[in-house]
Amino acid sequence: MHAALPYCSCLLLAVLATGCATPPPLSTLPDEAAAPAPEYIPVVRYGRYTLVEITPTVAQQDLLSQVVDVSIPDTLNANVADALRHVLQRSGYQLCSGRETAALGSLPLPAAHYQLGPLQLRDALLTLAGPARTLHVEHTARRVCFTQPVNTPAEAPSTPANTAPDSATEPQS
Repeated sequence: MHAALPYCSCLLLAVLATGCATPPPLSTLPDEAAAPAPEYIPVVRYGRYTLVEITPTVAQQDLLSQVVDVSIPDTLNANVADALRHVLQRSGYQLCSGRETAALGSLPLPAAHYQLGPLQLRDALLTLAGPARTLHVEHTARRVCFTQPVNTPAEAPSTPANTAPDSATEPQS
């Protein structure tokens, strides 16, 4: 019976050793392979605990998305063109010259437009020019222009009902 004891203990050790399964290493899990690699963001260390990204901001790349907070001086008897020039002063853009700008110069600035912001430069320009005009940007020359669509025949005011029709359209008897 003593001879069977080493045989049983060897058999018991073999069963215990093969019965335990170890999990696979973490690097071979399928979820980790599907995760995207982190994007490289260049940074510079300022001080002991501060890291600063060294990439331009959105407002530095797209100048019309910069945030402006503008107050037109009350003493200035401003028109819309003056207000547009004032908003564009430090933006890197300038207002186009021409017939449309002259038309904006003849419009008085509403009291609600003496204080604008904070809002994006593009929205400030559209607010000042009004909904009847379309913003056009010449990025190469950094000029901002506005156009007003001309009335097409479909948009032209209709004639009153009590006026006499043209003789050319009236049937001949």
